[in-house]
Amino acid sequence: MSGAHMLQRLWSKIRGVKGPTRMQAMPPEQLAQMMRMVATTRPDEIGCEECYEQLDRFAELALAGRNAAEAMPLVQDHLERCGDCREEFEALLAALRAETEMR
Repeated sequence: MSGAHMLQRLWSKIRGVKGPTRMQAMPPEQLAQMMRMVATTRPDEIGCEECYEQLDRFAELALAGRNAAEAMPLVQDHLERCGDCREEFEALLAALRAETEMR
């Protein structure tokens, strides 16, 4: 999950809470992870939607033996940060490999 999405989740937890008595404490591990994500957020970072739109090209480059990370560094950065998108990429890559092997 990207830093921007972590902030959105945090904000949605806080939004609408009228006082500190209604707010639940966040587990320290989750808070630490959120703070790391915020601290490492890049100004040119892409979100899940944009990453998803570019996954097919990224996967095709990887299958062709090209350096997809070098060609598309923002997608690579997002995949390193977002487990959901990384799972989508790995599933797409596996499907493309299986299709290639069937030919």
